[in-house]
Amino acid sequence: MPFETIKLTAKFKLKEIPNGLDGLFLTYREIVNFLISYAFENNVTSFKRLKKETYKSLRREYSELPSHYLYTACQMATSIYKSYRKRRRKGKAMGEPLFKKDVIMLDDHLFKLDLENRVIKISTPKGRLVLEFYPSKHHEKFRDWRVGQAWLVKNSKGVFINVVFSKEIEIGEPKAFIGIDLNENNVTLSLPNGEFVQIITHEKEIRTGYFVKRRKIQKKLRAGKKRKELLEKYGERERNRLNDLYHKLANKIVELAEKYGGIALEDLTEIRDSIRYSAEMNGRLHRWSFRKLQSIIEYKAKLKGIKVVFVNPAYTSSLCPVCGGKLSPNGGRVLNCSNCGFEADRDVVGSWNIRLKALKMWGVSVPPESPTMKMGVGKVSRNDIYKLYASYG
Repeated sequence: MPFETIKLTAKFKLKEIPNGLDGLFLTYREIVNFLISYAFENNVTSFKRLKKETYKSLRREYSELPSHYLYTACQMATSIYKSYRKRRRKGKAMGEPLFKKDVIMLDDHLFKLDLENRVIKISTPKGRLVLEFYPSKHHEKFRDWRVGQAWLVKNSKGVFINVVFSKEIEIGEPKAFIGIDLNENNVTLSLPNGEFVQIITHEKEIRTGYFVKRRKIQKKLRAGKKRKELLEKYGERERNRLNDLYHKLANKIVELAEKYGGIALEDLTEIRDSIRYSAEMNGRLHRWSFRKLQSIIEYKAKLKGIKVVFVNPAYTSSLCPVCGGKLSPNGGRVLNCSNCGFEADRDVVGSWNIRLKALKMWGVSVPPESPTMKMGVGKVSRNDIYKLYASYG
């Protein structure tokens, strides 16, 4: 059976902030900004070239700093500059990029994690620091995982080390796939047995509620510490509530997929660039964290040995899954095929076509003339969908 690598990030909060750490953050930020300026002025997008052209001078200037800080700073600067160039091409960035955060990238030469003794050792200009962290049950599952790179992060809540763990997981051969159509307010699943499951998420209401709340704060308080604290407070509440929702959704989806061994999702990586709706709709869709939900579904499925594939999203809601004909709106969210008479809800069509595309990717012959699902004469109404109302208060 094939193996796939899963990567997850775990957060460790330090119990105490040692002296000298502020200086390390400041020095690292200086180095990254120097490298960004160099990349900007010389149009350098290659990590190897940036390191080759700057390393010797930086090594002389920061001789007491462990050398691998210069390596990771080059990686950070390259990533920031490449992201800036991409945004600039789309007209979303101007001027010269600047790194302002208290974040340090650490490779395996700069830190060592000891889960048993609940400490993290970090190399600094003054030697190795041994830092205690607050333990969590969540950390225990990573005992047999491989430790990768990490980020040392300082914010208003303290200092954290975010560590990337990886593990090789054996993925089974799928018997069939379930197709998953993600929407603002529901997730619709097409099952191989001819049934559909729709989970009502209320995500749109949750996001809209917090968006309105933040707008009221912004109008009432134009500036100041209180404004910042309130915006951070409600922003965190929204993130926590949605994270809880996404994990519960993913658990239910993986549970349904276990008997089939395969999950099909749409490849939505470029969807934000193709959105061209009203200002209100654009705002809603840009706030929708569909990729985060997909990532949670993907890693939870792989941990169970379930195969996850991503299909091209083109025409999943516009072509008939029975004959391949063009679908037309027939009132509300219902779509109709004038060629074969098929009729179904838009979300059902989407999930069905996603599943069929996955089967074709897997080499299964799925002709357009394939028989209709077992619900009857080519019609699937909303009454035929088994709904799981997910209410996460």
